[in-house]
Amino acid sequence: MNQSLQALSKASEKFSKLSLSHGKRARLWRLLYGHGPRNGSLLVLPLDQGLEHGPTDFFPNPPAIDPEYQFRLAVEGNFSAIALGVGLAEKYMADYAGRIPLILKLNGKTNIPSDAHATSPLFASVEDAVRLGADAVGYTMYVGSPRQHDEFRQFEKVRQDCERYGMPLVVWSYPRGEAIEAKGGKNSLFAQDYAARVAVELGADIVKLHEPNDNRTNAPAPYDKLDEDASARSQRVVRSAGRTMVLFSGGEKNDDDAAVLRKVEFYMDSGAQGVMFGRNMWLRPLDQAVALVKEVHKIMAKHPR
Repeated sequence: MNQSLQALSKASEKFSKLSLSHGKRARLWRLLYGHGPRNGSLLVLPLDQGLEHGPTDFFPNPPAIDPEYQFRLAVEGNFSAIALGVGLAEKYMADYAGRIPLILKLNGKTNIPSDAHATSPLFASVEDAVRLGADAVGYTMYVGSPRQHDEFRQFEKVRQDCERYGMPLVVWSYPRGEAIEAKGGKNSLFAQDYAARVAVELGADIVKLHEPNDNRTNAPAPYDKLDEDASARSQRVVRSAGRTMVLFSGGEKNDDDAAVLRKVEFYMDSGAQGVMFGRNMWLRPLDQAVALVKEVHKIMAKHPR
């Protein structure tokens, strides 16, 4: 048995021990081993920024406002999945169905109102995801928002439907709100560590997080005294997610390709299942983005999960 087959066999043994329904198991297998790096790691291309941030995100690379651009990148770059909302999926997915797995985002918001009382209402259902041939659904949870009681109740129905339909559940676990800002901010270790734990407690199969920073100002104890380096902080949030797989966000565009690749290596060394790169990919010209993602694949090939 060659080295790649041995790695796949070892990874699939780990996968077989996960407590999953048959439907979730089949869909997650396609994401983890049927597309992308195909070694249990995940490389996801998100396209929810048009709703969340508005058209301004596309200004640096005007062709990217056309979703065909991202679909081409997802296929040519061999991503594990593309993540987007129901409107884009219904209008553009038909030409790519079966060629790239879909993570259907079920909720979202604009960035026009303040985040002080952030909430993310549903605009699609798990049934929509089944109809559109999705391999997972995505749900944004604003951890710590004064509206989190509404978020939790809304999430309950989504989680139950995911179990009913055998649909994997990916949670964008985002600390938001005035209480979060008063305790060190949304990217503090306290906030990201809490967000990781909330995801596993509520039943997420995969969680998207941001790399925690070193800000301890106003952080609750014992985080106010934790003097950890970047590696220790990221490993901590991965541990807090338990058996929920962690994807780290690629964040805003960085024009330094080498820095992007170092970040991928760092996230994988921290124990993450993979990365979710949006603007760092589709704000580049297509040929440059495809070349960069090929380098990402080389890194992820060294980190079977």
